[in-house]
Amino acid sequence: MKKISLILSIAIAVFANNAVHEFAPSKDCQKCHAQIYDEFYGSMHANATPSKDVIHKAVWDKQVAMTKSEQYSCGKCHTPAADNLDKMTTPGQKAIFDENNPTHQEAISCAYCHRIEKIEEHTQSNTNIISQTKQSYYGSNRSSLDSPYHKIITDENENFKNGNVCIGCHSHNVNKFGLNLCSNNVNSQMSDANCVSCHMPKIDGSVSSVIETKEHSFHGFAGAHFHSEMLSKYVDISLLRNIDHFIVNVDNRSSHAFLLHPARMAVLKISVLRDGKNIELEKEVFLRVLGKEGKPAMPWMADSIIKDTMIGANEKRAVKREFKLENGDRVDVVLGWFLVNPKALEALGLQNEKVATEFKVFKKQSFNF
Repeated sequence: MKKISLILSIAIAVFANNAVHEFAPSKDCQKCHAQIYDEFYGSMHANATPSKDVIHKAVWDKQVAMTKSEQYSCGKCHTPAADNLDKMTTPGQKAIFDENNPTHQEAISCAYCHRIEKIEEHTQSNTNIISQTKQSYYGSNRSSLDSPYHKIITDENENFKNGNVCIGCHSHNVNKFGLNLCSNNVNSQMSDANCVSCHMPKIDGSVSSVIETKEHSFHGFAGAHFHSEMLSKYVDISLLRNIDHFIVNVDNRSSHAFLLHPARMAVLKISVLRDGKNIELEKEVFLRVLGKEGKPAMPWMADSIIKDTMIGANEKRAVKREFKLENGDRVDVVLGWFLVNPKALEALGLQNEKVATEFKVFKKQSFNF
């Protein structure tokens, strides 16, 4: 029986983590990829750990307090370069996040992403299969690129070619109750508009100092935290004036919901400037609330979605306001979000954290009549 349990434990560890691997520190990449490193260093990929992201820390601390967990299970995607990743996600093992462990602070490192050989798709969450060759990395710029330190291989990896390298972590996450906490509808068949084409657009600058290129894929990873302006072109705002009311249309042209994380709350602010006076109209809120027994609950406890007004993939949402516009009026529309739903701030102890409480403006538009 003990032998069977041991084999089962090992199988679970390999399934969940593709074993533990040793990765070169991201700092090693800076010498040749200075611009890319600077972009990465300021991104959420580099700052995904509890000691660098106060929102993630607050949620994780809450989970530990409520479940008495001795495993940093979030490590599968938040610290995948950890030297004890297997213990973080294997049932029965003990491994918490350690801010003094350099491999934990690597977060989602350069070497980790560029050694993703393939992706196994599973019901609960996907698994990244890592290349066993430490100094061979996958990329998307050329079919083969030799450098003094490593070799880039692209002709053998379709996931880098079609931009789906991100679906190992960013496809879906199903909790123990079968509730999909965060789905972006990405699958391995997508190739035109994908994670990389939208969130890592081409920008000016050489990919490295070894091989000069005119542009490279942006490694700051545009998203809800940083560089969201890069994504604003995928959302259109228009206004339709009627006799006694008007409609603001928000057209989400992306392949996933406007915001994915259940902690987020999007807000559409509408005001009318008339004769020098600003008239604030009712705000429209878009959110998705996870719950249990009809009440809001933390992700690990939730078994249902009790409210969902988030703008969906490829959805055009019409927001009507019973307000008669007059000639000379100007309607100002602001679309943005809170990284944490204001109603959840106190429960998470984030009421004094700027990053959690500030309203992030995504897109502004004015309409004159």
